Amino acid sequence: MTRWRYAAATDTGLVRETNQDAYFVDDAVAIVADGMGGHAAGEVASAMTVDKVYNGFLQRPTVEGVVRAIGAANRDVLANAKEHPERQGMGTTLIAVGLLDEPGGHTVPVLFHVGDSRAYQLRDGALRQLSEDHSVAEEWVRMGRLTPEEALIHPRRHQLTRAIGVDQPLEIDVQTLSVQVGDRLLLCSDGLSNELSPEDIAEIASAPGDLESAVHALVQAATYAGGRDNISAVLVEFVEAHEPSLMVNQVMLPPPPTPPRAEPVASPLSKRRPKRRVFTWRNGAVLAILGALVWGFFAIMHWYAYSNFYLADNAGRVVIYQGQPNGVLWYKPHLVHVTRFTMKELRGADRAAITATVGEPSLRASLQYITYLHAQWQLSLPTTTTTTTTSTTTTLKAKK
Repeated sequence: MTRWRYAAATDTGLVRETNQDAYFVDDAVAIVADGMGGHAAGEVASAMTVDKVYNGFLQRPTVEGVVRAIGAANRDVLANAKEHPERQGMGTTLIAVGLLDEPGGHTVPVLFHVGDSRAYQLRDGALRQLSEDHSVAEEWVRMGRLTPEEALIHPRRHQLTRAIGVDQPLEIDVQTLSVQVGDRLLLCSDGLSNELSPEDIAEIASAPGDLESAVHALVQAATYAGGRDNISAVLVEFVEAHEPSLMVNQVMLPPPPTPPRAEPVASPLSKRRPKRRVFTWRNGAVLAILGALVWGFFAIMHWYAYSNFYLADNAGRVVIYQGQPNGVLWYKPHLVHVTRFTMKELRGADRAAITATVGEPSLRASLQYITYLHAQWQLSLPTTTTTTTTSTTTTLKAKK
């Protein structure tokens, strides 16, 4: 079994007006997404991606399950941009590590990567970059067309060659990690890696003491170094480690969505001669009217029973149900979404309202409302840099 402890922090920086980064971390998965696009589109893409990947991990904590969830996030972002023309061009990077199931009941860390957000491994004060940036300049470095020093100042260093919401199919770097007790992993947006040198990152991230102080110091140092972009960092430290039975290091493509099943087309050869009528047309009309009334009753009851969505508390985490809170006849509400937010990350009055159930007309409206309540809770906090050890902070940014 593999276990870690964790901390995270984020900051808007000194130049950007909004934070379009999004992240989530708990005791089994860590995610950082760096949104890009105007009209708040970057924050939409990063938030949608974190939600989709997190829920996909919950449903199927395997390599295939997470890759499938990332592919679904890519399709959702593309569809959302098509539905809202003002969001054309929005997208996001993704760097994520999940403790995934292996045969025998063990879990091992697996890294998933798209874009130029980075993952670093720290061991005994030494820093090793685990991910490769999917940008034009870095691709040219790997091809030998640029030196690493030239890539740092090249005008195409921020032009991504891979990102969620850009195109189909999406290529995802997947890498099984070999870790030891005491190792630390740092996931960060490029607002941190662009401002700090590898030596600075290694010194700050591996400093003795609690993770909260280290991750806060990383974000603060990147801000003082220029803060030209949003800055997000997730730091985990392994307290128990299990060696993977199979090492994976490859590029994977998500499977295509399952197409709807086509109805079989009747062949003219299969037509049979019409049977002799048993009922008169009057009998048929009466039966048709009765059938329509029965169908209409059930259709109306089903529509009413599931026309509502509401927020609720499920073991301390905010979830979304579809249906009426107390059910209607035999139609019972069912869980449709587990959000990244905990009840502790809401104001007292908002917690009380959710306990009493808060209804919304759609899943999207419910997600927007809980995100708003979480943002209001953040605004009520006395600090400007958000650090958490238990849940997710989603803030949104405009990429390069």
